Amino acid sequence: MNCKITRNAAKILKLELDKPENEGKKLRVYVTHAHGDHAHYGLAVDEPTDKDVVVSTDKDIDVILEKDNDFLDGVRIDYFYVPEEGFAVTNPSKGNNGEH
Repeated sequence: MNCKITRNAAKILKLELDKPENEGKKLRVYVTHAHGDHAHYGLAVDEPTDKDVVVSTDKDIDVILEKDNDFLDGVRIDYFYVPEEGFAVTNPSKGNNGEH
């Protein structure tokens, strides 16, 4: 499984993960809703369980993904400042580029 984090997203995520209350925790990407051939995603700071795999990224952020969820393999986390500030999680490998 793999996960891509853009530079903008990594800056914001590292600020959150470096908070004292998040010590020892990792970023989790999860499916909030799946329908048809695509899914919608959420982010959380969490600890892995035996149902998860921890994936290292090139931005030095470890990401928790549910082992057997194909919608999570290849997910991309970005952070946009315009038109609205916030995270966008997509999975280009599944044809999900954020448009709905």
